[in-house]
Amino acid sequence: MSQITDLLLQERFPELWQLCCGFLDLNIEQFMQIQEQLLLEQLTLLQKCKMGRKLLQGAVPKTIAEFREQVPLTTYPDYCPDLLRKCEDDLPAKPITWVQTSGRAGEYACKWVPVSRRFWDEAGLDFAAVALFGSCGGKEKIVIKNNMRLLYAAALTPCLTGNIAKKLQEDVGFAFLPALDEINSMSFEERTENGFNLALAGGMDGFFGLGGVLVGIGEKIKNGSGKLNLFSLLKQPRVAVRFARGMAKAKKEKRHILPRDLWDLKVIVSMGTDSLVYQDRIKALWGRTPLNVYGNSETAVIATQTWDYRDMVFFPNLNFLEFIPAEECLKSKLNPFYQPKTVLLNEVREQETYELVITNFHGGIMTRYRLGELIRITALRNAELGINLPQMVFEQRVDDLIDLGFMRLTERVIGQALENAKIPYHGWMAHKEIAVNPRLRLYLEMQPGYSGNIKELADTIYEEIKKMDDGLYVYKDLASLENLIDFSPIEITLLDAGTFTNYKKIKLNQGADLTELRPPHINPSEEILAQLGIDVVVSPEPAGHKQMVSN
Repeated sequence: MSQITDLLLQERFPELWQLCCGFLDLNIEQFMQIQEQLLLEQLTLLQKCKMGRKLLQGAVPKTIAEFREQVPLTTYPDYCPDLLRKCEDDLPAKPITWVQTSGRAGEYACKWVPVSRRFWDEAGLDFAAVALFGSCGGKEKIVIKNNMRLLYAAALTPCLTGNIAKKLQEDVGFAFLPALDEINSMSFEERTENGFNLALAGGMDGFFGLGGVLVGIGEKIKNGSGKLNLFSLLKQPRVAVRFARGMAKAKKEKRHILPRDLWDLKVIVSMGTDSLVYQDRIKALWGRTPLNVYGNSETAVIATQTWDYRDMVFFPNLNFLEFIPAEECLKSKLNPFYQPKTVLLNEVREQETYELVITNFHGGIMTRYRLGELIRITALRNAELGINLPQMVFEQRVDDLIDLGFMRLTERVIGQALENAKIPYHGWMAHKEIAVNPRLRLYLEMQPGYSGNIKELADTIYEEIKKMDDGLYVYKDLASLENLIDFSPIEITLLDAGTFTNYKKIKLNQGADLTELRPPHINPSEEILAQLGIDVVVSPEPAGHKQMVSN
């Protein structure tokens, strides 16, 4: 039995909170002391192994300053072919597992990242903290219990989310629907349907997975509620009773039945940008706000929202954190040989955007590793909750920025604009296009029965984008630019019904992983566009950048 489960069963909640969530009481000086101590321990481990010495390139740093001055920044190719071959003897610590994530076309099919025992044990405390934050009613107001039932809608092991689910099961005692030891042979759709049926029959207390799945399930319940036939459910009395109670609630409020009428969820945890985009819809459908968490295969988990469900706070115990300022990031983009300068967490500035650089603690191998992701520091503390540590939001991949000169757009901004405009879309993609002026080419597959004017649709989305306050990504004086030039930044191409479903079938036939079944929202490759049946031509290459133009 884990220490976390033991404390839960004994209801020793103050001790459990301090164990998992006590870092919230740190000030920035104490946070940095933990970072320094763990980094120096990690440097000793790196200097004793073959791969560590390769990454250090002969340097023997004794301080944080020497580490940042002497050790170069890295990207995944610096770890190849060692990690692809799983050369365990060359690592700082023997892995207990390897985590897999998507690779880069033409270079490596996937990325493998080793995870040491101590790293995973420390990560378990952070995963438990996420569960506590996503369910508590405030500081130390713990409501989670052993054997809570969570609908599982995420990737399997060896992907990170699959490993996290197993860790939560071991350490916190969560029971996932379907059971984790029964799902390896199921497709994603089968797992979700099976888990949904189990939740109908036996109830559920929470959700772990993709926010879009939760919205999809909720919309099906909502839209199908008028056609539900309770007599067909009487073969399963518990399901019939659940629906009868739910329909009674909905009838009293004179509306369709919603998932929140069927279940009273205690926790919803979702990684990725979609949970932010779907946040309001999830709350409306399911009656609870999803907790957003920031992490990836190279780091396990970096930051999390707390019980106010607003901006995120960093964990101090898994990775050493460095931040490349936006201007340094730009210099690096223009000159690949330039080594950008970094700042530390006690040096970041409010409302500034940074590229994140991490170094694993506890025998991990990623060293001054550029995640290629942008975060924005929204505040230096959370005054309302009394958290005296910088607050952040995840923005987007560095290479997923769509820079139109006057506007810089991200997946989150475009997705949120579509949601805010209540566009009835089934799927979307976007890339930069060079015409008279740079513009956003937005591909939309609409829901069946949609009929509308493309120009009005583009104008509506543009107006929603302008309403957002996203710092770096929206130029503040667009109105004056519109008066000066013919600035129509969005062009829309409507796709045939079934375009994204057909793409999914193609990828399934190719044996693709779950993460590859949906094309990327931002900057899909020419190959992906071709698989979707979209004809493109390559425009001239201004400033060395190849742009695509739709036919």
